[in-house]
Amino acid sequence: MQLPPILRQPAVQIIGEKCYVSLVENLNLLNDTECIKYSISKGLGLGIVLGGSIVKIPQILTILKNRSAAGLSLSSYIIETLSYFITLAYNMRQGNPFSTYGEMMFIVIQNIVIISLMFVYSRQHASLLITLLGLGAAFYVLNNQKLVSAVLMSSLLALTIPLNLSSKIPQIQTNFKNKSTGQLSVFTVVNYFAGSAARVFTNMTEVGDPLIMLGGVGATVLNGILLLQVIMYWNDKKNLSTAAVATTAAAQRKSRKAD
Repeated sequence: MQLPPILRQPAVQIIGEKCYVSLVENLNLLNDTECIKYSISKGLGLGIVLGGSIVKIPQILTILKNRSAAGLSLSSYIIETLSYFITLAYNMRQGNPFSTYGEMMFIVIQNIVIISLMFVYSRQHASLLITLLGLGAAFYVLNNQKLVSAVLMSSLLALTIPLNLSSKIPQIQTNFKNKSTGQLSVFTVVNYFAGSAARVFTNMTEVGDPLIMLGGVGATVLNGILLLQVIMYWNDKKNLSTAAVATTAAAQRKSRKAD
């Protein structure tokens, strides 16, 4: 089967000339298992990248709507962002396919927005500035091969496994303590779990790096715990959200009277 050039070219760029000829032109859909796995991996990878570009938008909108970040762990977001900085820089320097890590770039941007909102609504503007400068400096250093060698970069990647996993722990502990997930977005949690599970498959198929694989499996387990917490504390989440709005409104009224 021949596709028009406008469709053939992007298809070849995604799955490669060999797999395109085998699966599309020769319709070898039953025997070429390697190309089938590779094509599925590419499709999942692109889906994860697209999902990552919006995964935390509902979380941001929830915070803006309630003018509160109640129930969210600042340390979780900062640790996760630093971990993703390392993994993002490692993949970029290794020249790995964008489809195997691209969502991290979008998630980092959204994390920085959420961190900024946390500081803004807690009126810690000086801390916000220091944090943003620190994150910017960290990303610059990680991408500078003169400052961070390839050997050191690999060591840092190994450290991201406990770092990334530990980024989930404060949020899980906060949820258990409050018996609620607060302003934690259901959409974000579900997509994180689905994305991390799918990413294990794409990395296994396209990259095969055991360090990345181990981190992906651990992230899937902890994202699964967060998903269970969302289900367990669903009714309490609604109650805490209402209380947070009331508390914020009271604080604003008090502030206006003081002025």
